[in-house]
Amino acid sequence: MRPSFLALVSVVVLACGVAGSTIAGIPTPSADRGPEDALSVTQSVAGSGVHFFTTSMIHSKELTDSGMIQRSTDIVELSGDLKGRVLYHPTSVFDFVKGTLVNTGHQVFSGTILGSAPVMIHDDGFRFEVNLNTGTESGEVHLSDRIAGPKVRCDLVIVGTGTKTAEGNPIVDYSGTCTFKN
Repeated sequence: MRPSFLALVSVVVLACGVAGSTIAGIPTPSADRGPEDALSVTQSVAGSGVHFFTTSMIHSKELTDSGMIQRSTDIVELSGDLKGRVLYHPTSVFDFVKGTLVNTGHQVFSGTILGSAPVMIHDDGFRFEVNLNTGTESGEVHLSDRIAGPKVRCDLVIVGTGTKTAEGNPIVDYSGTCTFKN
């Protein structure tokens, strides 16, 4: 009777794995997911952020034919599903003729995600585009290089309408997904 029981358990586990279901809150692998995704949970996230542009530490400015390239260290404070701060080290390419600004570089988020334990995650793949005439901005953030805390990756879309704090700091909204790996 014992071999029959083991066979039954094996069939149930295999069926759940092929279906990609969840048993007791733990995701099981499906045929279209790799082994690295077997125990991951993806959640939608949203919130807002304030870029403390007025307190940026400027490291260098290089004039170009149409503007300048600036390197700085800035702080962004996030609220909502991601709570914490971002140490933001952008290379900012200003084009005053076109009225544009493009930011790329490095950033590290330190805080919590959906009430998680504290985490630190690095991103070197972000890109922000700003209309200097209207203050509107859009961009993508890919927090993927875990430094400390839970294993998590966040892919976010950032949108700013030109709204600012009383001190002149831009306010943005973010939305996207964070995937926790067990």
